[in-house]
Amino acid sequence: MTAATAARVERVDWAVPGLRMSFGYSADIPLHLQGVETGTCSVTAASRLPLVEILAAGRGHTLANSRLVQTSIGAELRYVSHEVAENSIRFVLASPDGIRAELLITGQHGAFRTSTSVVNAGERDVLLISVTSWVSPFGGAAGSRFDDPAGGWVLVEGSSDWLGEGRWTESTLRQGALLPTLREDLTGHTPRQAVIRTANGTWSTGGHLPVAGVRSEVHHVAWLWEVVHNGPWRWEVGEHRGDCYFALSGPTDGDHQWSQRLAPGESFTTVPAVVAVGTDLTAAAAALTGARRRHRRPHVDNTCPSIVFNDYMNTLNGDPSTEKLLPLVEAASTTGVETFCIDAGWYSNSSDWWDSVGEWAPSTTRFPNGLTEVVAAIRAHGMAPGLWLEPEVVGVNSPIAESLPAEAFLQRGGFRVEEQGRYHLDLRHPAARAHLDGVIDRLVAEFGIGFFKFDYNINAGPGTDRDAPSVGAGLLAHNRAQLAWIDGILDRHPSLVLENCSSGGMRADAALLSRMQLQSTSDQQDPVRYPPIAAAAPLSMLPETAASWAYPQPEMSPEESAFTLVTGLAGRFYLSGYLNRMDTAQLALVREAVDAARRLRPGLVESAPSWPLGLPDWDDRWIAAALHTPEHVVVSVWDRGQAPDQTHLNFPALRGKDVSVATVFPRSLPAWETRWNAGTGTLTVRSTVHPPTARTLILTPSVLPA
Repeated sequence: MTAATAARVERVDWAVPGLRMSFGYSADIPLHLQGVETGTCSVTAASRLPLVEILAAGRGHTLANSRLVQTSIGAELRYVSHEVAENSIRFVLASPDGIRAELLITGQHGAFRTSTSVVNAGERDVLLISVTSWVSPFGGAAGSRFDDPAGGWVLVEGSSDWLGEGRWTESTLRQGALLPTLREDLTGHTPRQAVIRTANGTWSTGGHLPVAGVRSEVHHVAWLWEVVHNGPWRWEVGEHRGDCYFALSGPTDGDHQWSQRLAPGESFTTVPAVVAVGTDLTAAAAALTGARRRHRRPHVDNTCPSIVFNDYMNTLNGDPSTEKLLPLVEAASTTGVETFCIDAGWYSNSSDWWDSVGEWAPSTTRFPNGLTEVVAAIRAHGMAPGLWLEPEVVGVNSPIAESLPAEAFLQRGGFRVEEQGRYHLDLRHPAARAHLDGVIDRLVAEFGIGFFKFDYNINAGPGTDRDAPSVGAGLLAHNRAQLAWIDGILDRHPSLVLENCSSGGMRADAALLSRMQLQSTSDQQDPVRYPPIAAAAPLSMLPETAASWAYPQPEMSPEESAFTLVTGLAGRFYLSGYLNRMDTAQLALVREAVDAARRLRPGLVESAPSWPLGLPDWDDRWIAAALHTPEHVVVSVWDRGQAPDQTHLNFPALRGKDVSVATVFPRSLPAWETRWNAGTGTLTVRSTVHPPTARTLILTPSVLPA
């Protein structure tokens, strides 16, 4: 091979509607991303970073570091072939020592989904300890200078805690301790660290979020990514040879005690990841939203999200009974809700049920005439009946803890994993799945349940070492078995609606939400604290999935009730509260909100989010969240008090258009003052009443005459 041949980089171009990607490779250079185009956004890479990186025992990094990149195997993988199918491309790569990798990319309209399969095509066992789902440079606009690879880039990341879900921050990469200027040009080596975020155990979103991104006003580029997994994951952002990069993966050995041995001929496939690109955060979020809808399991509720009343939040709080429920059922039915969910406690004869759950048989003391009496009342009032379950746990004092075999539970060293008085089922085991299938099928058959709220209130830790090559591999297999179990439920009961809940939003990941129809966004009981959670939720999940609690109470003023009802209208409407204790006017305000949710529902399922005041800070006075449809923009605005009494909402997409502004909710309370500036695309709003107060507005644009 001549030097000229070795230097030549071959190119592969791949195009689908709304997305074009180009890749390069040669005999000396691994397959790498060269550029991405979306129609409005064009990105050119400045680094030939391998698209696939693999660490194995005995095969580490080319430069000692703690990153996912610069692996010896990744550096040796060479292009073999590629195959194009409808909306997808599959690359086959191989290394000299018999590692074969297949990278599958599926995409359109500014976003793509990726995963990597590794095959041991050699003659010896291979012990994998990390495999990436995706790696690529940030790149920049064509013709951009890369004098400072991290210059001008802002990291967008979120974190969650119980009662404080989805708190987003934006940090300049060069400021603080994220990616300092190291002058690695003087050493000839790349940095050895990166900005690394992980989730550990079974709370996939109980700390850092698997959704994150970077944006640059200099390059007019924003990337968003999402690791699609209901267990441990990792993403990292770092600097590398004249560019910055991001790398995405599921569990790794260093972070999650994961390793996977492959005998000759065996294979392993990573968890998927989704990547979106646009000119700014709003454009990238729209592309990510579209990808989530394309990869969602079909369900009738996806196109017409049911409006749910749940008796838990700030109401019965896990202590239901026939006496308490029947008045709530009657009151809820008058507001127009379509589903009534009986939350926690329906299965226990005492108020102390935490460590006895698992059998899921209705209480005889709470329901003297049987649960059927309440379920029949729900159905007689025109609503679908729902029940709360926490299916994956079994209380240490539950009879199920003894009736199921020990192998049906996650284990460490022969001991069952226990957390806060609960054992954790291992859904790899047929007895665990059979038990839960029997529970679901029995409740559907006996009571006609049409809605289940699946809760999840413990973190089971790094996994199980029973019948697993590593603790992390055992957990990954359980995670995948959980997804298959959910698919089986919906295969048998296709109209059943499933809510994902996990101590608020501790497991609100895309793998579960691609199968389940809604996610309760928080357990936050203070209505004034809830708006930043509700406003930011559509960055983590679909707007029609994001069910934020509206819990008006009879002791609230009309403005206080409207405030919490607007929180529900920011996404999928989810109602609670002592409606049976309200007077006629109070109940009419709730009914007005339910009517508004019904009117907004057709647009909700095709909307894309934006944040006219930027992503909300936890203590902001003014918070705004917008949902864009082809016809209009719906914006929810909260005023939590203190000066000033007005704010300016930015809508760049509406600049240069005449816009009519109307109140969606509440129309029965005093209107706020609004003023539209077509030249700047700015809506000025001023609250005319004492805070806390909120309004949901609708903006309908038309093009200004020439």
